[in-house]
Amino acid sequence: MNSPVAIVLAAGEGRRMQSDLAKVLHEAAGRRLIDWVIESARAAGIGRLVVVVGHRSEQVRAALADHPDVSFAEQSEQLGTGHAVLMCRELLSDHSGAIAILNGDMPLIQPNSIRSLLDAQREHRAACVVGTCRTESNSGLGRIVRDEAGEFLRIVEELDATPAESAIDEINTGLYAFDGPMLWESLSQVEPNNRQGQYYLTDCAEILLSDGQRVVASCTLSMSEAMGVNTLEQLAEVEAALARA
Repeated sequence: MNSPVAIVLAAGEGRRMQSDLAKVLHEAAGRRLIDWVIESARAAGIGRLVVVVGHRSEQVRAALADHPDVSFAEQSEQLGTGHAVLMCRELLSDHSGAIAILNGDMPLIQPNSIRSLLDAQREHRAACVVGTCRTESNSGLGRIVRDEAGEFLRIVEELDATPAESAIDEINTGLYAFDGPMLWESLSQVEPNNRQGQYYLTDCAEILLSDGQRVVASCTLSMSEAMGVNTLEQLAEVEAALARA
């Protein structure tokens, strides 16, 4: 199968939402957060989605049970974004095309932006396309480091950034388009060499680059699209943005 598929990350606990409801099931502008993401993926031409569930997984499964194009992968332990994606490998063992990685708590993502990542992956024959945007409000976000020719070098997290890297205004949105086989190959090399002991999807880009593969940073998204919902205040901001659209 070569048509693109999407993995939607929806396993997070959402502790700061102060609710017994799974985070991605909170509503904004009359619809659940994850429904906005799924609709945008479909409008971008994706016909098959795998939703990674974890905390309150039974709620998410029940909410999306009537979607024939959605299947589920279980992340029983929250060991990072890379680990979450790896839980989908068996389900997608028959897939050899592109894989978009989306977040279930980012309802402002637009179909054109998802399509642009997939187009860039195809046009550049890239192993990985990192979706980026520019913002002066870059505190706490991973910076995109490029070489003198403007090509992607690495993603640097704020805690590890030099003063010059901290000043970079291009940030990682957490949205990606991968060549499917290359995704699984790079994930098999990710190690939990960080303070949290987690497997980070961000490591895949640098692994692929070091293996001689093409990695592209595509600065085609807006900061509003990259707005995730982790608090009730952020939910209110997203709802206001959706009402304005």
